[in-house]
Amino acid sequence: MNESLLLGLLILLPGGLCAALGFGWLFGWKPTERPVTRLTTICYSLVLLVVAAMWWELLGNGKTQLSAVYGDWFHVGHYHFPLALWADFISLPLLTLSALLVFLVSVFSRRYIHRDVGFFRFFMLLNLFGAGILLFFAAGSFDLMIGGWEIVGITSVLLIAFFQHRDDPVLSALRVFATYRACDVGLLTGVVLMHIYVGTSEFTEILPNNIQQHTPLLGSAATITAFLLLLAAMGKAAQVPVSGWLPRAMEGPTPSSAIFYGALSVHAGAYLLLRAQPIIAASSFVSESIIVIGLLTALHATFVGRACPDAKNALAYASMAQLGIIFIEIGFGWQQLALWHIAGHALIRTLQFLRAPSMLHDHHRVHAAAGGHLGATGIYFESLLPQRAQHWLYRLALDRGHHDTFLDRFVVGPVLHLAGWMRRIEGKWVDYFGGNINGHHKPLATKAGVLTGQSSLLQNTESADV
Repeated sequence: MNESLLLGLLILLPGGLCAALGFGWLFGWKPTERPVTRLTTICYSLVLLVVAAMWWELLGNGKTQLSAVYGDWFHVGHYHFPLALWADFISLPLLTLSALLVFLVSVFSRRYIHRDVGFFRFFMLLNLFGAGILLFFAAGSFDLMIGGWEIVGITSVLLIAFFQHRDDPVLSALRVFATYRACDVGLLTGVVLMHIYVGTSEFTEILPNNIQQHTPLLGSAATITAFLLLLAAMGKAAQVPVSGWLPRAMEGPTPSSAIFYGALSVHAGAYLLLRAQPIIAASSFVSESIIVIGLLTALHATFVGRACPDAKNALAYASMAQLGIIFIEIGFGWQQLALWHIAGHALIRTLQFLRAPSMLHDHHRVHAAAGGHLGATGIYFESLLPQRAQHWLYRLALDRGHHDTFLDRFVVGPVLHLAGWMRRIEGKWVDYFGGNINGHHKPLATKAGVLTGQSSLLQNTESADV
């Protein structure tokens, strides 16, 4: 079967469904729950058939990869943005996993989100996420990976704030968005450097193949680029010290928590490092940094997870600990082991997230049947430490390693102070050019007067908000 057709259908099916739902909503279409869920189920059933055909093409014909180029999105000077898709034995397992899990979560969600006012919004965002994650895993260039990466990020933020009638989900979504934005600079800058050093970001030119046996990125160029990609991967995979957003993401619905933070979205950073493994291998100190970051994350998440009082946060830190171990495997260059670990972890964590409400019900029933006395579940290694050290570790776990406190005090605080100072300077300039000098307003029937009125309105609004 035609490779271009298969790879194109992989993206067009969920993307087209999301666009159809969105345009229908804009033009006043208000569907009931049943057609929306049926369309989603049919869509990802077809995507699974497409993935099966891609496996047949690879295994049946003895190919190592499937690739297709659909021309350039745009071309400016020496720069061009190719619409290139790619599937090999690294990306195809994750494409299969993505199609399967989105299908299962859509079936689960039709009852979980039943009669919720945001039912249609949830399924439209779920389809958008499906298109984004499939585009990310099937991208044939680092340029196109940015597109899938950003779609996954924005749907993540919107689904965290799904229950928008409460303040906490919205504030948590803003925190996640800020963390994503800060770390995504690494991916964007790294891809720009690829164009500066090599002239392209296509896998056929950047990564080793049958013609070239090594990546053209070498020495300091490889080191800088790899460190930037590592920064982006740390943000998406919730690695220390930017791991504080993951428990906040649990404010979203349980099905989206399962597929985002148990299965697919959190593994996007690990896949980025797997795809950039030749660049990491050609750089110095980056592999060691990945190992150290993964080790610190695994230890941090293990201790904090044991102090979590609720099931979803405990599962979030369990996911974080496994992601730290996956980073260690990638740092050592164990690509196949990391890939199997990602697939197994995604499946088991999705099951645990979806079953969390039932698990709590079962626990309370067993607790009541046992007369309110359940035995200890095990003895941990920290019990070998002195009592004082155990208390210190417990306090550290309760405050989640003080990571958020550190970031708020030494990163967020200075940025907010700088923004406030710039706002005050801007206000003075607006007042000066608007005729409001030394606090005495001069009425001017000019554009400057309009600016002064707008400035006062903004100041009053800010005061009311505070």
